[in-house]
Amino acid sequence: MCDICVMNAVKDKMLSRRQFFKGSLAVGAGATLGVTAAAPPALAGGHGAVTDMTHMLHPNFPTYFGESGMQLETLASFGTDGFNNNRIMVVEHTGTHIDAPLHFSEDGASVDEIPIESLVAPLCVVDIAARAAEDADTQVTPDDLRAWIAANGDIPENACVAMHSGWGPKVDGDGFRNFDGTAQHYPGFHIEATQMLIEETGATSMAVDTLSLDHGISADFATHYAWLPTGRFGIECLANLDQVPAAGATLVIGAPKHQGGSGGPARIFAMV
Repeated sequence: MCDICVMNAVKDKMLSRRQFFKGSLAVGAGATLGVTAAAPPALAGGHGAVTDMTHMLHPNFPTYFGESGMQLETLASFGTDGFNNNRIMVVEHTGTHIDAPLHFSEDGASVDEIPIESLVAPLCVVDIAARAAEDADTQVTPDDLRAWIAANGDIPENACVAMHSGWGPKVDGDGFRNFDGTAQHYPGFHIEATQMLIEETGATSMAVDTLSLDHGISADFATHYAWLPTGRFGIECLANLDQVPAAGATLVIGAPKHQGGSGGPARIFAMV
């Protein structure tokens, strides 16, 4: 068969598949447009819905250092080549992403070495949003953890303890990074709360809806240096924490698996 015939045959097959998937997607569009969808039958045993906890990644997504952390280059387009293909260039700590132990330790586990059982975790949401609305530099404290425990019971083994500061909706504006020309201002975990989680609980991950596990004005990254070298990991820029309960949800963490990585963008969702 001639080259042009092969190319036309491939295009015909791709167009046929495209029409099939368009029809299939139309059926489920109502469930996928929002951040929360009805749970598939496999979740019927304990969860009723799935909530997307991941911000969309794009070249203008705010980053800790203020520079773009993601570029997208077109390598092939459907109109010209019969298929679409892009090259993604991304800084590991961009968007909703994982901080592996290696991020703040000399020889800690890389992102591909995080135990798979740690990537499905009971989610504990510590809500400090009301306080953060008044004070951008506030932090999760041991008192906040004690209040959560008093209301919800002990923090489960293998839990992900997440700070809900209300910062997620700020992601498309300057208020997310909240840089005043000298320092950034947003909430994080206080070192004493971090030490409490390490010493008194079996939590294996912590998460924030801001750019850093440490609050924005931190100069020493105390929480990063205390938490990550213990073999635990972090999640930054988590989305939609206002749409999940304080306790009872299960977090599924689609961590990247590139060799030797200090972290990387992740697709994360909660089964509620």
